[in-house]
Amino acid sequence: MKSLALVVAFVVAAAGVVAGGWAERTRYQRERQAASATGGDVQRGRAAIQHYGCASCHTIPGIDAPKANVGPSLDRVGSRVYLAGVLSNTPKDMMRWIADPPAVDPKTAMPNLHIKSDDLKDIACYLYTLQ
Repeated sequence: MKSLALVVAFVVAAAGVVAGGWAERTRYQRERQAASATGGDVQRGRAAIQHYGCASCHTIPGIDAPKANVGPSLDRVGSRVYLAGVLSNTPKDMMRWIADPPAVDPKTAMPNLHIKSDDLKDIACYLYTLQ
């Protein structure tokens, strides 16, 4: 009976290690795909999101900030079909939206923060990892 419990414990532990490794590989693959699609960098994107204060209005997974409820949560934004309800979710359109939201939708509450071009790529890169 003890040996059966030991075998079960080992199998459960091994499954956890395999699942953890799979999740890490998947994160790495998402980061590479996002960088390729946007020309940005995930880590710089995370820093730019902090710098521009995006999390003061949006809840953004992986960004250390209190939950926000002004804008929508950006959880899984990388896998959504539309951005802001009006643009196709492409890297070009995501950067267009982030660069000047009122130019896309004059009724939006999201302001134009005059985000630099390189920061746009990096922010979009980070957001595309949120699947």
